[in-house]
Amino acid sequence: MKKLVFVGFILIGFSGFSQKKIWFDTDIMIGNPDRAPREVDDAITLMMALKFQDKIKIEGISLVTYVDYAYGITEKMLKWYAPNLNIPIYKGSNTCMDVGVENDATKALAAALEKEKLTILALGPATNVATVLKNHPELASQIEEIVFCAGRTPDFHFKPGLEQQTVSDYNFEKDVESFKIVFDSGIKVVLSGFEASVYLFLGKTDYDFLNNSFEGDKWVYDFLRPWSLRHKQLFGNDGFIPFDVTPLGYLTHPQYFKYYENIPVDIVNMENDATIPAHRPKEKAFLIASKDSKSKWKCQYAYKTLPGFEEIVLESLKYR
Repeated sequence: MKKLVFVGFILIGFSGFSQKKIWFDTDIMIGNPDRAPREVDDAITLMMALKFQDKIKIEGISLVTYVDYAYGITEKMLKWYAPNLNIPIYKGSNTCMDVGVENDATKALAAALEKEKLTILALGPATNVATVLKNHPELASQIEEIVFCAGRTPDFHFKPGLEQQTVSDYNFEKDVESFKIVFDSGIKVVLSGFEASVYLFLGKTDYDFLNNSFEGDKWVYDFLRPWSLRHKQLFGNDGFIPFDVTPLGYLTHPQYFKYYENIPVDIVNMENDATIPAHRPKEKAFLIASKDSKSKWKCQYAYKTLPGFEEIVLESLKYR
C-alpha cells in the first residue's frame, strides 16, 4: 500500500509540473457587428486552450482592439466553457496606436509577471505586451517566451483558399513599432502564422457538430457559417483557416510542427503584395525570418503543420 500511495503522489506531482502557465493576449472579435462577419479563429483558439488545461494554465486574458465588445464575448465564452476556472479578463489597447500607454491589461500583466514567470500567447497586435516591456524592462526576464501569430519566410505570400487574393500580415502590420520593442528586449520569440496555419482548413462538415442544443456551441456555430461564406466569396472555398490555433499548438502539441530554430528575423520595407483591401499603401513593412539575414534578432519559426493536428483541434471543440 505504501508503494501505491507513493507512486500516485509522484504522478500527480509530475502532472502539475508539466502544466505551463500562460497569459492569453487576444484580439478576439467573433461576431463583432461593426464589421461582421469577423474573424473566428481567436474564439476557436480560446475554446481549444480551455480544453487543454492539463497542458496549460491561463493566468489571465488581456484584450487588444475592440476591447469593450471583446470583453463581453470573452466573459460569455468563459461562462460556457470554463465556469469553474475564474480566469480574469482585462481591457487593453483599443487602437494599437498607443504603445507605452498603461491600461488595465498592461497593469495586470505587469503585476502577474512580478509574481511569477509566464509564457505569453499573443494572438493579436503586440501593443499590450510591448507596453509592459517598454515601461517595465526589468520584467523581460520574467517572460519565458512569447508566441505570436505573425511573420513569414522570404517570398512567401499570404494566399488563402484557391489563392485568388493575397492578404496582409494583420497582427504585425497593425503595430510594427511594438514588434520592434519585443525583439529588442531579447526575449525568446516564437512565430507561427499563416505559413504553418495554411495546412489547416475547417469546412462546414468539420464543425457542423457545433450546431446543437448547447447555447455556447450554437452561438459559435452561428458565426462560423457567415465567416466561412465570406471566405468562399473572397478566396473560393467554403470554410476558414483557424490561424491562431497554431501558436497555441506550439504550447500544447509542439510535436505536430516543423520549426526553424534560432533563425534571424528582420523588419523590411518592400512593395505591398496584398490585393485586399482595395485602398492600400504601395509599400509596407514585412516581418521576415530568413537564414540569409544579418539581423541581430532571432526567433523560432514554425513553417509547417504536420498531419493529425487538425483532428486535435476539432476534437478539442467537443465540449458536449
